[in-house]
Amino acid sequence: MPDAALAAPAPGIVDGFAGAVGNTPLIRLRKASEATGCEILGKAEFMNPGGSVKDRAALGIIEAAERAGKLTPGKPSIIVEGTAGNTGIGITLAANARGYRSVIVVPETQSREKLDFLRMIGADLRLVAPKPYADPGNYVHVSRRLAEELGAVHANQFDNLANAAAHEATTGPEIWAQTEGRVDAFTCSCGTGGTLAGIARALKARKGDVRIVLADPLGSALYNWVKTGTVKASEGNSITEGIGQAARVPGNLEGALIDDAEMVPDAEALEQVFSLQMEEGISVGGSAGLNVAAAIRVARKLGPGHRVVTILSDGAARYQSKLFNPEFLRGKGLPVPPWLA
Repeated sequence: MPDAALAAPAPGIVDGFAGAVGNTPLIRLRKASEATGCEILGKAEFMNPGGSVKDRAALGIIEAAERAGKLTPGKPSIIVEGTAGNTGIGITLAANARGYRSVIVVPETQSREKLDFLRMIGADLRLVAPKPYADPGNYVHVSRRLAEELGAVHANQFDNLANAAAHEATTGPEIWAQTEGRVDAFTCSCGTGGTLAGIARALKARKGDVRIVLADPLGSALYNWVKTGTVKASEGNSITEGIGQAARVPGNLEGALIDDAEMVPDAEALEQVFSLQMEEGISVGGSAGLNVAAAIRVARKLGPGHRVVTILSDGAARYQSKLFNPEFLRGKGLPVPPWLA
């Protein structure tokens, strides 16, 4: 008979992958706060077990499929997802923990580090050429067809509302509790839109006038969608991965409680990536840098004395071959930090 002491985790001990997702720290970002006279806080989502904010969506999607009877823990099943990488990592780890197989479809242009990590953790990785959403060869469409062919569950992170629901149930309430309800604005970038939409619902249910601002890279259409209601891509492009939408509004963003939007160029985002790393010891990726840059803009518009929260989406190590590669940066006309030059 098993020891009764092992039947349930003791206080402070969590149960496996699922128990380790969430409850991440909220970090005061010193430089950004000093520059604005506000308190700017970053939710340290890079501290999730799979290394990114997408662990929450991945777990939420799998648990929703289990509740619907599409998956049964321990029973061999396949989950298919099309992803820029991080959701695929979360899906694969959550699937491993529950006895499922994962097939992950990724554009071949994503960072080498993410692709290597997916292979390392046992994903059946399928690389495809980068195609616009209107093309049937787009990774999202390929993943849907593959799920149908395999008789598998399609995670469908962009339009599966379990994504936003996971953030409404966890991330938003965590931010509210950690700030003791003293939050004036929240901003983050969107790929699927689940993080922003879910957190917005959770915060606005508790404080109706909290300001929700979508952060967007160049080349995406979401900024114009918020500002004008038109889904039209902005000029330019971005080296950030997994954020922005050039031609559509994902299901998770439809009806989202958004007050405003900020468009942030790569150079501005990279300035925050490099500053956080070298001046505050916080190593994050490009989307986190864009989020912090957007939070600074929001804080300046609000004026001193306010509190703005954003998401530190993942760590810098996933982008070493790009964000910290002088050759790559110069080729994109982007600044190279002095310690790499």
